[in-house]
Amino acid sequence: MRIGAPLRAAAAAALLIAVGACGSTSQSRSPSTTSSAQTATLPGTGHPPVTIGDKNFTEQFVLGELYYEALKAQGFSVQLNRNIGPTEVTLKALQSGQLGMYPEYIDTWNESVAGDQRSFRSLRTAYQAGQDYALAHGLKLLKPTPFSDTDAIGVGLDYAVQNGLSTIRDLHRVAPTLTFGAPPQFQQEQTGLPALEQAYGFAPASFKALEIGGQYQALDQGAVQAADVNTTDGQLTTGNYVLLKDPLNVLGWGNVVPVVSTQVVQAEGPAFVATINRVSALLTLQAIRQLNAAVDLSGEDPAAVAQQFLAAHGLAPASTS
Repeated sequence: MRIGAPLRAAAAAALLIAVGACGSTSQSRSPSTTSSAQTATLPGTGHPPVTIGDKNFTEQFVLGELYYEALKAQGFSVQLNRNIGPTEVTLKALQSGQLGMYPEYIDTWNESVAGDQRSFRSLRTAYQAGQDYALAHGLKLLKPTPFSDTDAIGVGLDYAVQNGLSTIRDLHRVAPTLTFGAPPQFQQEQTGLPALEQAYGFAPASFKALEIGGQYQALDQGAVQAADVNTTDGQLTTGNYVLLKDPLNVLGWGNVVPVVSTQVVQAEGPAFVATINRVSALLTLQAIRQLNAAVDLSGEDPAAVAQQFLAAHGLAPASTS
């Protein structure tokens, strides 16, 4: 589960602190070797080695493997650095050339990196604001994914049907008996539950503090009737839950935008960018939920899940194992 924007508020302040050196204790996947005959006609052949990275949770592990495998299939000499560390360290690594690209969320980029706290009316305006900041700092945002990973309000399917719930605004009808569950930060941060209450005119009868990841169990057990979840959670593939629509986009825009240094764009060439964009374009909300579910619910390895997905879409060779 991705930690939502209210739980990442401290990251914005951390970006103001100077960091003396880049470093990470993360695991890496080294570039594989192929014969010259195999790579001679691939667009990545002959370009400098490049390291890409991802953050330390399921969805980011999957994203990192997807981009890594797709680039490798195009002949790029690429290494994957898992768990790239705090955002300020990541930015310095990008600017120094130690890191070439990593997948970020547009809301995190705008709020925690660019320091832009505005509420954007559309993905286009949020993306343009983030791109302007990136280009001014020697970086570039590649095309956003179709899916958006943000906080969301989830309820059980039976509860939604019984009470006619389809949007967050509908919660005002059940508010007098509603127990709402979420990590404590979601109740406290002004961009979390308070923002939803103000925008949609409801106030739950009670609040139950939950550990991150415990929301679905609380819903299943009836300990809460509504909970703060994430739009891309693998549990949503089961059909047991309903996400209430957020028509006012109070919870923002969480589309992934791969962040790449302009130096890497120049060194690796247009095929590097095109390959990453082709992968991103495949990542619909349904697709990323299924990928997350394969790892979190079925216990599959992110690398295997990514390879199978890319092979099915013709962006990587089928596994021979």
